[in-house]
Amino acid sequence: MTRWVLMVSASESADRVEQHHAFVDAAAKAEVGHLVYISFFGAAPAATFTLARDHWATEERIRSSGLPYTFLRDNLYADFMPALVGDDGVIRGPAGQGRAAVVGQDDIADAATAVLLEAEDHQGAVYDLTGPQSLDLEEIAAIVGKATGRTVTYQSETVEEAYQSRAHYGAPDWQVDAWVSTYTAIASSELAQVSDAVPTLTGHPATALADVLSRGR
Repeated sequence: MTRWVLMVSASESADRVEQHHAFVDAAAKAEVGHLVYISFFGAAPAATFTLARDHWATEERIRSSGLPYTFLRDNLYADFMPALVGDDGVIRGPAGQGRAAVVGQDDIADAATAVLLEAEDHQGAVYDLTGPQSLDLEEIAAIVGKATGRTVTYQSETVEEAYQSRAHYGAPDWQVDAWVSTYTAIASSELAQVSDAVPTLTGHPATALADVLSRGR
């Protein structure tokens, strides 16, 4: 029996790449018929966002495994934008005036479903999944504020300020690097491009941030 598998990345951890490699190796041993991997937009060995490098390493393991595959490279989750807001109503980070084409998780699920239903048609494909707009953090703050009924603003930090403002969490270095590089990846325009993959795969328009947040209220 042909088995199609959807591989969702593990929770962030210092050994996530090793966990992913073990999963891929097990899938290859089981002779999975097609592996659909939820990756990250701009996955590359030198990506600014540190966790995008982990996704690249996972993609490379899948490629070398010989498994038929499809990669769905998600932009930042639109659903998580309210979590960027501090208790004082401020989004802080070194994103400058950079932009991100944040994508709704429901759209990702729809795209994954479409690929799994017709896996052979998508063998070897890499799809960038984004929302319909590329937004800077001032625009995101305004949309989040309207959706939540709060006054939300964006305050740009330097990289040094970003590390200092997050030091009190006591998180490991790799985690703080990931947090800060989320913003520096936005600043570098690595997350700015809008793709047509969501409407192409799903048959419906990609969902705007405001609509994602209104659905979640």
